[in-house]
Amino acid sequence: MSWYEELDQKMADYLPDVPVLREEPLSRHTSFRIGGPARRMAFPKSGEQLVLLVSFARACGARPFVLGNGTNLLFGDGETDRLVISTRDLAQLRRGGSENEIIAGAGVPLARLAVFAQQAGLTGLEFAHGIPGSVGGAVCMNAGAYDGEMKGVVKSVTLLLPEEGVHTLSGADMAFGYRRSFLTDHPENEELEAALSLRPGNQAAIRARMEELMARRKKSQPLEWPSAGSTFKRPTGYFAGPLIEQAGLKGFSVGGAQVSEKHAGFVINRGGATCADVRALIGEVQRRVQERAGVLLEPEVKFVEK
Repeated sequence: MSWYEELDQKMADYLPDVPVLREEPLSRHTSFRIGGPARRMAFPKSGEQLVLLVSFARACGARPFVLGNGTNLLFGDGETDRLVISTRDLAQLRRGGSENEIIAGAGVPLARLAVFAQQAGLTGLEFAHGIPGSVGGAVCMNAGAYDGEMKGVVKSVTLLLPEEGVHTLSGADMAFGYRRSFLTDHPENEELEAALSLRPGNQAAIRARMEELMARRKKSQPLEWPSAGSTFKRPTGYFAGPLIEQAGLKGFSVGGAQVSEKHAGFVINRGGATCADVRALIGEVQRRVQERAGVLLEPEVKFVEK
């Protein structure tokens, strides 16, 4: 019996209310609009269901992959022979134990979280308003922009550790760094929710700041095209976009993938781009920038193995 047939039986017996899709195109679930079918894709509605799904998958010999908004990922063009678990419905959002605390499920979109904080008169998340990811991905990658980052607001994170069960780590224990955290160093662990510590602020001023940052994003970033956001990490002492532009690569394309003419730090899907197109384009950008400037650009986009 295959792992997915065994998993189908376990889910029918123990999680009959969890929606499961077979051979679901991952292009429907990523901001790049790229990706072949997932063997199975499940949509838990609670942390308890996610814990059971991960446990069942591992017992069946499957490799579970937890997917948030899919905004920093590139799946392959062929079949992904894994159980992909969407956190789409893990979107609980509530006030915490203190008046300045918010508890957010892993699937909560950052834009919704920022608006929730603004309406509560809490400041500290304005930078997150235009970031298209979810809380889970943002915490994992220590997402940041415009002088703000998740490190500055995360009080604690509740995780599923494979050998230990559910544990809560403090913000300090999350070992946040530039586009990294405890979760990037230990990807076998899964995030369930995060507690965020903010500060009292003026609702109107918070809203104005959010609108200002969104306007700046729209002016400088190719938000009208599918992409995975910034394609490369910021190299020490440089910025990726200018290095790429100086290498004459603005507008350069491979198949349907293109270096954005608006911001060279973004690779976009101009229509029909494949994973192979994007990877070939990224490789060529790395080669030419290193040849010209002596700097090896490191992708910020995560490539998901089959």
